Amino acid sequence: MVTKGNQTSGVRGTRTTGNGARTPAATRPKTGGARRNGRRRPSPAVYRRRRLVVFVGLLIVLGLMTAGVVAIASSFAGRGEPAAQPGNSPQPQDSGTPGPGASGTASPSAKASPVCDLNLVTVAASTDAGSYAAGKNPVLGMKVTNGGTTPCQVNVGTSQMEFQVTSGADRIFSSRDCQATAEDLVKTILPGKSETANFVWQRNRTTEGCSVVNAKPGAGTYVFTASLGNKVSPKAVFQLR
Repeated sequence: MVTKGNQTSGVRGTRTTGNGARTPAATRPKTGGARRNGRRRPSPAVYRRRRLVVFVGLLIVLGLMTAGVVAIASSFAGRGEPAAQPGNSPQPQDSGTPGPGASGTASPSAKASPVCDLNLVTVAASTDAGSYAAGKNPVLGMKVTNGGTTPCQVNVGTSQMEFQVTSGADRIFSSRDCQATAEDLVKTILPGKSETANFVWQRNRTTEGCSVVNAKPGAGTYVFTASLGNKVSPKAVFQLR
């Protein structure tokens, strides 16, 4: 429909003036959001999502930085020995009290090695008979016994032992007088065990330096004494006929 004067066109959104020109109608805001500089402005929901993403990203970065600091601190702590702190140094433990973390049982390497008590090593003298007929040679015996509770290493060689026969104040015989060589012989004697050495006496006399002695011991009472180093046995008495 057309009216006179200011006419309204049948087309919606335009207005016709009196001279027939058309001008655009007022533009209404759209529900999609306002535009700025030709761009569409984001909605509040979009802003919230962007802020959440930025916040999560910051948390991840801070976590990585913290992990890096911890790793560096750990690597430095492993280099060299830490400086001793006053009052924190462990104190020496009593030998009878296990230290912190100890099981209470000493390892074999930590145990003190048992020491042999040579004072408990004894020497005894004996003969194979109490009386010998003419022409019968006595067998003199030396017995070395470990009376302690631990094994002992004892030199039982000819360099240490001596078989000596006397008659009163008369020195009749010594195995050292004519000994050609003196040798060492170290043996381990277990607790309560013994080592025995025997010597057959030819019923002869000897002197120091092994000088020739023509005299022979006669019938009578004789005393045999065995020595090992500085240990001397009790006397063993026997008869010659």
